[in-house]
Amino acid sequence: MHKSYLADKGFLLLLSANFFMKKAIPYLTNKYLIAAILFIVWMLFYDQRDYFQQKERRDELKKLELKKAYYEQEIEKTKKELNDLQNNPAAIEKYARERYLMKKDGEDIFIIEDSSARKK
Repeated sequence: MHKSYLADKGFLLLLSANFFMKKAIPYLTNKYLIAAILFIVWMLFYDQRDYFQQKERRDELKKLELKKAYYEQEIEKTKKELNDLQNNPAAIEKYARERYLMKKDGEDIFIIEDSSARKK
């Protein structure tokens, strides 16, 4: 019984494979389907503007747009600072004291460094 069961299984498998081939052959030999598949493969992998290159360029564009936004913010901040320095004498004094450690006569400067900021 065991051999006949395996033979029946093999026969059914052969029959289903034969049925699949009879149904699949007309689709696989269709020249339009073959042309469409070749076109898709060509466009995805071999064209000068293939999918993977387009993805890399999109990612690079996103990075550049983020950099552009950052630098635009920095430009605006610098313009505000410049305008403030040109029009406000107190801002000039503050800038000179913070950046160049300048002081008035008779003043002493104490520089305190944050030890936790140095460790980072």
